[in-house]
Amino acid sequence: MSRDPVVDALRGFAIGGVVVGHWLVTALVVAPDGTLGTASPLATMPALAPATWVLQTLGLFFFTAGFAAARASGRHGPAHRFARLLLPALALLGVGAGLLLTAIVLGIPDATLSVALTLAISPLWFLLPLLAFHGLAGPLRSAVRRWGPLRCAGAAVAVVAALDLAGDALPGRLPVAVLAAWSVPWMLGMAHADGRLAGRRAGAALAVTGAAGLAALIEAGYPVSAVGVPGAAMSNLHPPSLFAVALAVTQIGVALLVRPALARLLDRPGPARAVRTVNQRAVRIYLWHQPILVGVTALLAHVALLPGLHTAPAGPGWVVARVCWLPLLALVLAVATGLRSGPDARPERAAPAHRCTMIASAGRSAPASGPRRLQEVIAVRDSDPPSRGRAHRQPR
Repeated sequence: MSRDPVVDALRGFAIGGVVVGHWLVTALVVAPDGTLGTASPLATMPALAPATWVLQTLGLFFFTAGFAAARASGRHGPAHRFARLLLPALALLGVGAGLLLTAIVLGIPDATLSVALTLAISPLWFLLPLLAFHGLAGPLRSAVRRWGPLRCAGAAVAVVAALDLAGDALPGRLPVAVLAAWSVPWMLGMAHADGRLAGRRAGAALAVTGAAGLAALIEAGYPVSAVGVPGAAMSNLHPPSLFAVALAVTQIGVALLVRPALARLLDRPGPARAVRTVNQRAVRIYLWHQPILVGVTALLAHVALLPGLHTAPAGPGWVVARVCWLPLLALVLAVATGLRSGPDARPERAAPAHRCTMIASAGRSAPASGPRRLQEVIAVRDSDPPSRGRAHRQPR
């Protein structure tokens, strides 16, 4: 089966946004006694908050996951999809348990171990909504097809709004908010896979609606930052609020608007190869980026206390210094996840972004001619949802 290269690119961007965002907002400060503590530049430099609108890309991540789930419907059962999520997480936990035992034997302070453990396992929260959505992929897709993506998403938004009004006094608010909020981009991704949410008009409508929602929510008193800020009375991400949903809708709208430009870019071998490489290791990148940050920081602390890596985020100089550390962190992450090794064996081939349009237009006039023709029809079905109806009418 061929993949949609533009959606793969959006998934890669979403993973990259999460990784870079965490590396920029997580300051590991070495105390005078040698222990590690955490701090956030958003607490000392609130003017940086708008940057989180670009780097908090969980909405795009769930959008691409919903798209992939709709495309995979009927090919892989829930057990296969669960294994693809759980096995890398179990590997992380196994390696982490060994490292934790070693650190205890070496006498690493408990405060440092607590920080390292919290950062290492915190990305695992994504398993709850992803496993739930994969298990409910069939019913969710049926609902989107029957009632339309906007009605289904609107119902989930209403649930998130009710939870925001209830506040922390409502027991069990967190898991319900996580499922309701991230189901919105997930269902929009399913609709996009079916060709029901495509084109510049749909993208503009989502982008404008989401941006207007963000402005209204900030005016109503929601935090400006898309991620949590230490000491703040409210977080837009824990649990996800209406702000998180509005940001997801905005990002999806912008993604639909730039889709044609991305398709042209991915016609080039270099960008297409980079997108394939990142997508083959997306789960590993997501799971290991925080342990890499902790490991590099802890190891270099034995050499010297370095600006931007071990110092408190007190001003813009810290941000500049931290940005300078990003290439090293990325290099270590690439080595740890195999990004610098040869490509994995993969049964699914990413078709060039331009093939779908060319084949769809050629299919109306060119005669069918054996196996090559059959491959082209399959490519249309898998990579161009709006032209799926035309593919079914092609001669075999």
